[in-house]
Amino acid sequence: MDAFALTRKLVDIESISGNEAAVGECLFRELSQLGYQTKKMPVEGDRANVYATSPKQLYPSVVFSTHMDTVPPFIRSSEDATRIFGRGSCDAKGIIAAQIAAAERLREQGIYVGLLFVVGEERDSLGAQVANEYAANERLDNPQATGRKFLINGEPTENCIALASKGTLRVEVTGAGRMAHSAYPELGESAIDKLIGALTRLRAMPLPSDPEVGPCTLNIGLIEGGRAPNVIPDYAHADLLYRLVGPSQELRRQIVATAGDQVKVEFPLELPFMRLRTVDNMPTMIASFTTDIPKLTNWGEPLLIGPGSIHVAHTEGEFIEKRQLADAIDLYCTIAKQLN
Repeated sequence: MDAFALTRKLVDIESISGNEAAVGECLFRELSQLGYQTKKMPVEGDRANVYATSPKQLYPSVVFSTHMDTVPPFIRSSEDATRIFGRGSCDAKGIIAAQIAAAERLREQGIYVGLLFVVGEERDSLGAQVANEYAANERLDNPQATGRKFLINGEPTENCIALASKGTLRVEVTGAGRMAHSAYPELGESAIDKLIGALTRLRAMPLPSDPEVGPCTLNIGLIEGGRAPNVIPDYAHADLLYRLVGPSQELRRQIVATAGDQVKVEFPLELPFMRLRTVDNMPTMIASFTTDIPKLTNWGEPLLIGPGSIHVAHTEGEFIEKRQLADAIDLYCTIAKQLN
């Protein structure tokens, strides 16, 4: 199959998180036409994961997986002699194409793998959570379903296998105040002043580090609040994201203590730091980003590898090197053979 053409076809279907129905339908048709037993796993509304296996092995020991959704904005595909451009080209529609191409090559050799493509990775990993529940229920209904042993998750690692993946801790910091006319600030109470103080302290707070994985990092990704320039603000809010390099319990305690009692601190989401399985004779890397792997625990021991660079993912010039995409097909085949 033409992995380059399939990559462009998928990129040209807008699938920003929450709007994956069309790309899921495309993958469902493609895989069904190739002869796979293909299922849709309903997730939310018209959104669905896509899971495909060979009729000759419905419960394979190895499953290839990645996500269908992208971050905004939608950018159509283009290509030159060496690269394919467009939103999702490396994160992760080129990876989808490489995994399908590898599954096809393996099938010709009598080796059968599963293909699991999920929604929502860029937002909340809801598709992965649904897939995990599906696998758990399937095990209860059919003892043969326990045959899955390994999950090869695809993210842009430049075809290096990840030794570890940093976790994610999302933090919401909210300040509350009292409105007043800005000419008389003593009559009000500024929520923005409270928030600025908390964020200043959090930015200065020392963060843990791991000698192999590197430092925990902080990004203040969103700040909002206030009513108008001439109104003392009664509300202010910030969304923070920490990249974890270990357990979060002590970090959470420090965040609450450092932020102080003038703001409210909440932790709406955590994906844990993970050390991962590797295979022999392959270059390695540390993934400073988070994946769906922590939410797919019922799909086997995880490995993380894929073509493309995370440094161009989520950018206006996102691309995947054609050579890396082709090499990834070979790598996925090689790893699957070692694990089978």
